Amino acid sequence: MSIETYEQALDFWSTRTNYELVGMPTDPSALRLDRMRAVLERLGHPEEELRIIHVAGSKGKGSTAAMLSAVLRQAGYRTGLFTSPHLSKAEERVQVDGQPITPAEFCQRMREIEPAVRAVEAQETSPLTFFEIITALGFLHFARSQVEVAIIEVGLGGRLDSTNVCTPLVSVITSISFDHMAQLGNTLAAIAGEKAGIIKPCRPAISGVKDPEAAGAIALIAREQGAPLQVLGRDFSYRYRAGRIMANGWEYPRVTVRTSAEQWPEMALSLIGKHQAANAAVAVACIEELRRQGVRVPIQAVRHGLAKVVWPARIEVMSSSPFVVLDCSHNVSSIQALVDTLRVMFAPARRGLVFACSHDKDLPGMLALLVPHFEKVCFTRYTSSPRGAPAEELSAVWRRVGGGACEVFGKPAEALAAARKWATGDDLICVSGSVFLAGELRPLLLDP
Repeated sequence: MSIETYEQALDFWSTRTNYELVGMPTDPSALRLDRMRAVLERLGHPEEELRIIHVAGSKGKGSTAAMLSAVLRQAGYRTGLFTSPHLSKAEERVQVDGQPITPAEFCQRMREIEPAVRAVEAQETSPLTFFEIITALGFLHFARSQVEVAIIEVGLGGRLDSTNVCTPLVSVITSISFDHMAQLGNTLAAIAGEKAGIIKPCRPAISGVKDPEAAGAIALIAREQGAPLQVLGRDFSYRYRAGRIMANGWEYPRVTVRTSAEQWPEMALSLIGKHQAANAAVAVACIEELRRQGVRVPIQAVRHGLAKVVWPARIEVMSSSPFVVLDCSHNVSSIQALVDTLRVMFAPARRGLVFACSHDKDLPGMLALLVPHFEKVCFTRYTSSPRGAPAEELSAVWRRVGGGACEVFGKPAEALAAARKWATGDDLICVSGSVFLAGELRPLLLDP
């Protein structure tokens, strides 16, 4: 039956296996690219019409992709941005010039890809997945919208990710840390090898990876592919100046980037934290590579893009008096970046935590980092995914790693309400642990 309405389009898509909700398969054979290539072939290979920047990484890939999108829009380019997962609405995943695909456009694109999907599935033993469908839709929408540059964020890993059917202008790897080890490997070298699977023969690559083991694995793959590789700390570097967030105003953090070609001026960052300065350095190195390929990007576009980029739920300040900070950190390295940023950029005060997390994460490692920093802790479980760890389990782990008193709530909204009731004007409430939790609570924080 042909798709005629937005609701039918959502039904066609949402009934597919969604590994973001149920967890990724441990069998690598479940992740392969032949279905994607077959669908795209039937659609006329829209990905081949696009100039693409392909971005992978354990953390920071979404922020870096958003920075690149903001800079290129400031330079006057019609820009596509493909990211995952979404926070509140599915349309957030596919954006043109900062605007999500409309429901009408979503319906039209799904109507266009449905025959190709069904034809491929008739020849396959397994149907296309949720992520494969939206990847195909993203490529098609960008081609139909005549975007001039498309920034494509990898979903998971790189080598076998559905997005890895493109030949980009530049491949970008932002960071490597321990996450999704059942699928990507239990060493940083193994994880890096999967991320570096996006590097294409003779196409330039940018790496923000600092760990020597991981960096070595990436360098090896780049050499095998004959791909020129620029590396943070060797070919480009950055200096970070922390800002300050106060109830009566902000002093924005700033970054200065030095490359082999240029000493960039100090630039303001709208995304806060030292880790975002590292992401900005990677983005600037990528912009320089685009310039070498003839993409004109004035310095003012870089300055304005970095100062204006919006990327929700990444240490996002939702309100003050008390401060409410929304974050989606969900592994040890990102939790460390969170607590470091809170310590540096906010004045000392009582701090409350609203926390929920997927059961397959390193709960003891994450919670142990949070213990010293929060006086009030409200654990909950999000309702948008079955992967959520029970709040009682989080509470038990919290006590095992040295945490004090905490409360358990059945619903995220109840946990947030309790934290707000506890807080006074000088306090800070942080919501963290998962993009699913951030997605459920952000609408409440926007319209309290």
